[in-house]
Amino acid sequence: MPVYTVHAPKSAETSPLAATDKFVFVRDGFHVWAFIAGPFWLLFHRLWLALIGYLVLSFVGEIALSKLGVPAGPRMLAMFFIALLMGFEASSLRRWSYSRGKWRQLDVVVADNPEAAERRFFDRWAASQRSDSYSTDRGAPPPTRHVPAQPFSRGPEDVIGLFPQPGVTR
Repeated sequence: MPVYTVHAPKSAETSPLAATDKFVFVRDGFHVWAFIAGPFWLLFHRLWLALIGYLVLSFVGEIALSKLGVPAGPRMLAMFFIALLMGFEASSLRRWSYSRGKWRQLDVVVADNPEAAERRFFDRWAASQRSDSYSTDRGAPPPTRHVPAQPFSRGPEDVIGLFPQPGVTR
């Protein structure tokens, strides 16, 4: 089953109900579109630093391999592995980008699809918000008046005498 991480803007700490439409669910796992079209996937998700790193790695790797005289087959294999790495690490790049910005990770949800993940998260989140909103700080316990101490029980005979004995009626 897919795993989703839930991210919210840090501004949601002041008014979490107003920011629920801005929550982002990031699916963990392999992203086919990031593997097939890595730079376009990064552009679509606005991962600018990751895009620059991907392009630099691709160009420097291609130039270094061609300067070393590596044939075209192994160079294509190296670029395939870079694309494969991009497919596997795409969700980690998104989470990293959110953690760098003004976002915080709220929760981890396991669900079959994004809609089920949202439903499961918001059910659990609403229940926690409801219980938090009804809790009241009542301060210190109420003062007690001085009650004289009760006599101390010295042994088991004092305790046993409190219970009815079999065969004895009162």
